[in-house]
Amino acid sequence: MKILGLSDLEVPTVYSSHIRERFGDIDLVVSCGDLPASYLEFVVSMLDVPLYFIQGNHVFRIENKAGTVQTQPDGAINLHQRVYYDREHDLILAGIEGSLKYNKGAYQYSQRKMWWMVLKMLPRFLLNKILYGRYLDIFVTHAPATGLHDKDDYAHRGVNAFRWLIDTFRPRYHLHGHVHRYNPLAPHETQYKQTKIINVYGYREINL
Repeated sequence: MKILGLSDLEVPTVYSSHIRERFGDIDLVVSCGDLPASYLEFVVSMLDVPLYFIQGNHVFRIENKAGTVQTQPDGAINLHQRVYYDREHDLILAGIEGSLKYNKGAYQYSQRKMWWMVLKMLPRFLLNKILYGRYLDIFVTHAPATGLHDKDDYAHRGVNAFRWLIDTFRPRYHLHGHVHRYNPLAPHETQYKQTKIINVYGYREINL
């Protein structure tokens, strides 16, 4: 199975009439935020695969043909505060939107609020262990976890609750964005215990 992870940056390689030639073997798309709905809709309509997403800390508002303001891609599954079992691909996904609060913008939360949102998903994680023999396969966020791809500046601090979730429930993958990779030599993948941490800034192809 192959996943296309997207976040933060519209990439010409993806936003192309040749997308099927380049990414024709993709099974599903996961967006980690800060991308317009129109971009995501283009990708999944061209590839004809499911799309899972969470919002970043910058949400694009576009007026559609019906005259209503659109912030989410049509036909996609929003994982925010949700634990979802994809039966077709036998995958358990969960997600949390936004970043830590650093100004008065929307989709920004305190560490305490992030803890609350993570803890609300605990009952479903425990049920997954009973039903499927595991808690979680893919944890999808915009912000990174504390100490795992985060930065020292105030806007890009890591989330303590995410680090605890990874330590406790051991997902196979944690996909995130938010931390822009201006240096192509900077690492985008880190193996942490049983979890592969991947910054999907721009795009990343992930083989499961």
